[in-house]
Amino acid sequence: MSGAAWAWLAVGLYVVLGFAIALAARRHVGVGMSEFFLADRRVGGFISALTYSATTYSAFMLVGLAGLSYTGGVGALGFELTYLGGLFLAVFFLPRFWFAGRRYGYITPMDLLTDRYQSRAVGAVAAVLALVFLVPYSAAQLLGIGLLLNGLSGGGIPVLAGILVATLLAIAWSRIAGLRSVAWTDAFQALVMILSACVLLVVIMAELGGPGSFLARFEAEHAGLLTIPSGSGMWSINMFLGLTLPWFFFCLSNPQVSQRFFIPSSVKAMKQMLGGFLVFGFIYTLISVLWGLGARMLAPGLSNADMATPTLLAMPFIPKALALLAMVGIMAAAVSTIDSILLTLSSVWARDIYRGVFNRGAGEEKELRMGQWVIPMMAVIALVFAWQVSSKSGLDFMIAPLSSAASAGLLMVVPSIFGAFYWRRATATGAVASILSGAVLVLVLQVTGMKPLGWWPGVWGFVVCSIVFVGVSLVTRAPLDKADEFLSYLKERLSSGKFV
Repeated sequence: MSGAAWAWLAVGLYVVLGFAIALAARRHVGVGMSEFFLADRRVGGFISALTYSATTYSAFMLVGLAGLSYTGGVGALGFELTYLGGLFLAVFFLPRFWFAGRRYGYITPMDLLTDRYQSRAVGAVAAVLALVFLVPYSAAQLLGIGLLLNGLSGGGIPVLAGILVATLLAIAWSRIAGLRSVAWTDAFQALVMILSACVLLVVIMAELGGPGSFLARFEAEHAGLLTIPSGSGMWSINMFLGLTLPWFFFCLSNPQVSQRFFIPSSVKAMKQMLGGFLVFGFIYTLISVLWGLGARMLAPGLSNADMATPTLLAMPFIPKALALLAMVGIMAAAVSTIDSILLTLSSVWARDIYRGVFNRGAGEEKELRMGQWVIPMMAVIALVFAWQVSSKSGLDFMIAPLSSAASAGLLMVVPSIFGAFYWRRATATGAVASILSGAVLVLVLQVTGMKPLGWWPGVWGFVVCSIVFVGVSLVTRAPLDKADEFLSYLKERLSSGKFV
């Protein structure tokens, strides 16, 4: 059989197993927005940890981060560990999201902002922000799958074919049973991701003479990649800050991630979700970086660093079955992120734009139907974006910077989230002005390529939106009655000692 035939066979088996799990989940689905988009807030700790992990870690890791490590060396490890460091924010925000979601019935993070600030405009503006910036992030995952299948099949599978397959899977698994099918398939995909990556790392290290020999050889042959800035010229302070700032706040800024804060079934499940993700994330980060460094030794001189992993998997010392398993693991990582994004964006559209702005009297059944129909529409937009990037750039891009650039726009909602939970005087006008000013600035800088003072768009946007949020809030009226009720309730629940 040809390389393309073997790749299609592996994808076919993965699809069959995924559909079996999604259809099994469908039998447990009830009715209503909370049931479809949040699995009725009854997801156990183990599944919560795996779906959180699979949603967060995508093609960005074993394709994008591995490519970044191939080019920039050990600085990529510091870049990604910044994300894990930022998860200390979840210790403070996860229980607040969870308690507030149960008390007030929030479906989306924007729903929370709408109620807390007593303004539909806040939720709508934050929703539009997500709709705009999550499209390129989804496209990065689709591109990762296209690159992977193309590289592993020796060019036998076109990049566009991989993008199309991933899009169809994401649509199907999002529609079949909502979050319940996504969570169950995520759990399956997360296990495939981590197990295949671990086994393949052992094989790569063995090929390089073992961990000790690998480190010694790498230090001797690529010492410049073990320094900051690296020998390749990457990782100046401005670049590092520009890439890592959106990553540090990722768990708050990206709604497909923060929406997961609503789903654990209990306080115990909440703790298990956070702890399980930290373990998964640390292991997966080390594996991704080591894959990239290993590829630098085994396949030097690649013109496109994002081809490091596909090139590695196609090498003769990698058993075919293991290469295909790793391919499926990476594909699973990307699909799990895309279907989670589609599910979140459809809930955001239905709750915060359709019902919140255009049809305030819409019943829950109509709202749910609207959200379900939006899923394929958003998927097609992401597909077109991915196809345009791949065809016009000749794949001369890196997935990691593209993902970080998308997250830079989403970063503009962070001051409003902090204000909602920690500042009684925060106002709706301040939130709207902050999000709009920061988002417009980020878009202008990204489109023009400008970096005043060498600062990246996300850094400028975050500085400006934070100043605007505080300044405008100080001179406008806050919804103090709602703020007092909201903050008093959370203080009471958190002081009970049930979480801390």
